Amino acid sequence: MSKVNGKILVVDDDKDVLFTARMALKQRFVDVIIETDPQRIPQYIKNEAVDVVILDMNFKPGATDGNEGLFWLKKITELDSGIGVIMNTAYGDIQLAVEAMKVGASEFIVKPWESEKLLATVLNVYQVVESKKEIKKLRDAQKVLSGQIDKGYKEILSRSEEMKPVFSIINKVSNTDATVLVLGENGTGKELVAREIHRKSERADYPFINVDLGALSESLFESEMFGHTKGAFTDAKEDKAGRFEIASGGTLFLDEIGNLSLNLQAKLLSVIQNRKITKVGASKSIDVDVRLICATNKNLYQMVQDGGFRQDLLYRINTVEINLPALRDRKGDAALLSKKFLKMFGIKYNKKNLRLTPKALQQIESYNWPGNIRELQHVIERAVILAENDMINEHDFALKKESAHTKSDTLNIDELEKQAIQNAITKSNGNLTKASEELGMGRSTLYRKMKKYDI
Repeated sequence: MSKVNGKILVVDDDKDVLFTARMALKQRFVDVIIETDPQRIPQYIKNEAVDVVILDMNFKPGATDGNEGLFWLKKITELDSGIGVIMNTAYGDIQLAVEAMKVGASEFIVKPWESEKLLATVLNVYQVVESKKEIKKLRDAQKVLSGQIDKGYKEILSRSEEMKPVFSIINKVSNTDATVLVLGENGTGKELVAREIHRKSERADYPFINVDLGALSESLFESEMFGHTKGAFTDAKEDKAGRFEIASGGTLFLDEIGNLSLNLQAKLLSVIQNRKITKVGASKSIDVDVRLICATNKNLYQMVQDGGFRQDLLYRINTVEINLPALRDRKGDAALLSKKFLKMFGIKYNKKNLRLTPKALQQIESYNWPGNIRELQHVIERAVILAENDMINEHDFALKKESAHTKSDTLNIDELEKQAIQNAITKSNGNLTKASEELGMGRSTLYRKMKKYDI
């Protein structure tokens, strides 16, 4: 039988106990340290990376109150709370040992013990310690991964009045476990809102799991969301945890929930109501603890009226509702975000001195942005990649002409005429003959006006 690569420290004033313990534990553990003086415990913890300590309750001759054991137990947990501590006690000290477990001990064993009992107890505690280390490692990895995913998006950037209600709801709902439904057009930042809620919540140290329901086929839904057991179906070669189980303790973000079929909506509703999942191929259910945030660009209320979405599911997922405005309705935000993206992609592509010309910023603010923030990000990234000097102007943007209607509240005749000409050219896809007909002017007049307005 192979040995466990763990380090066990046994502290007891009885040398016979130490010798017996060492002989028993050496059968399964690579490193067993024995010590009679509890004063040396801090030194071992500092220098030896101890996994489990077996600690006597009393050290001074005649002492039976267990105070020394409790003192050193507290000291060990202060030095390293990840160490498992097993209290080594006599029959009469069992109540003291129970109290010690309330303070932080992992287990206790009663003297005189059998070697098999000692070994089994230490192995169990060691496995728990290792499991806790693994969980901590996974949480640390989650933090790192979340930080990488959120890099460049530490906060939702906005200076528009239209976004103030959104920020207000995020701040109010984050520290609750209320389900949240985020509504808005594609590319408005619904996932970013979900991440912001998670980051500000008490679940922030636990996973944030994003599931694009629109990309999940009906046949794979249960396996992906609830998990499966080995042999549950042809390709199930091992047990697999589903998204609900992986997200347990944290936040589960279900994007494009409006794309779910009525059949899958019923299965999702059951899990949300019971807070339990049953893996494909399993007979027992598993408790799950997730904070649910859903999002869609569809009108779920109209879908309920049309019979395409379950009303009871809608009630379950929209305890709090957040409506994200389109980028075209967020005055000043397009320019603000473009500068953010310019800096981000400038660093990524080693073009850190790039600037946007005033006309470029004007075009960014006047463009309709049918693809919202996602489109703006792609446009800026492309402009950065193709930039040949430090200035990016309005001609460097590959914008959809049919959406590039200029927004303006001006009453200036020349400005209005310029806008009309630009809109006519856009509407006719650059066909000047059609544009002149749309404007009710001759081609020669149109050419002259275009030259006048530098179009």
